[in-house]
Amino acid sequence: MSDLIAQLEQLQTEAQAALDAAQSTPATEAWYSEYLGRKGKMTAILRGLGQLPKEERPLVGKRANEIKEALDAALATRQEAIAAEEMQRSLAAEGIDVTMPGRRPLLGKLHPTNQAMREMVEILKQMGFQVYDSPEVETDAYNFELLNFPPDHPAREMQDTFFTTTPDVILRTHTSPGQIHAMRHYAPEPIRVILPGKCYRNEDVTARSEMMFYQIEGLAIGRNITFSDLKGTLLNFANQMYGEGRKIRFRKSYFPFTEPSVEVDVDCILCGGAGCRICKHTGWLEILGAGMVHPVVLQNGGYDPAVFSGFAFGMGIERQAMLKRGVDDIRLFYSNDVRFLERV
Repeated sequence: MSDLIAQLEQLQTEAQAALDAAQSTPATEAWYSEYLGRKGKMTAILRGLGQLPKEERPLVGKRANEIKEALDAALATRQEAIAAEEMQRSLAAEGIDVTMPGRRPLLGKLHPTNQAMREMVEILKQMGFQVYDSPEVETDAYNFELLNFPPDHPAREMQDTFFTTTPDVILRTHTSPGQIHAMRHYAPEPIRVILPGKCYRNEDVTARSEMMFYQIEGLAIGRNITFSDLKGTLLNFANQMYGEGRKIRFRKSYFPFTEPSVEVDVDCILCGGAGCRICKHTGWLEILGAGMVHPVVLQNGGYDPAVFSGFAFGMGIERQAMLKRGVDDIRLFYSNDVRFLERV
């Protein structure tokens, strides 16, 4: 038995050396016939297997299979290397082979947040709104005071703020400061603008909330604008965004910069209204806050509240994307998980 195994191992050494010396695909095919083919050297050695005692045959057979598998793997590796070398020689001799199939590039796509933002902007543009850019780094005055947040107002606690090392300079906690920028830019002319962008709050990151997120602020100011105009705008938006016939509800709320104020909910698309962790098992998901622009804010923006009125609304873009695409965790939007980005 040991004599037969020794012959197999000696054959493996000899075959490996011969394979390493092969310089072409035909040479590797001839090598296979010589060593592993039906009439090859390994077959000749294994003919002696029948002369061994029965108890010794499994061990020799196992060793023969191991050597054959190793040589088969070495052959595949050598043939791949020879093919690559032949390709390089061919390209060097002939230049670029234009008949070779090209490599299909990987195609990217818009981030789901950008997709949702563009869809929302297009819907609001159809209703006469135009996009207005406002800064992400704000002063305390624009972020709070000019929006009717006095310095000690308890509503400031609703938005845990990121402060900078420069006094009174902060990262905006909402897109509402853009209202003042837009009003002061256009006053006293009527306006209808939307302000998309990032917001920052020092919040615990959960399935429902992030410390950095996107919002779209809407603002309309003119003569004789009423709450009915606000309600009609939001109903139209919800029907276009989520499909006709969605259940919508308005709940009274409080924001310092609007009076009266409401929060708007849509029946939870993720659970069909049955209740889940995203809608807090209520069957409803808040999509935005809104209200009529407070007279103090109108005045701070340069409009006479005795002549002009207006409405404002603000909505989270990721929240809309979660509803539209069935995503149950807001953290996925910024996890850089390619599987999630490909799915949505």
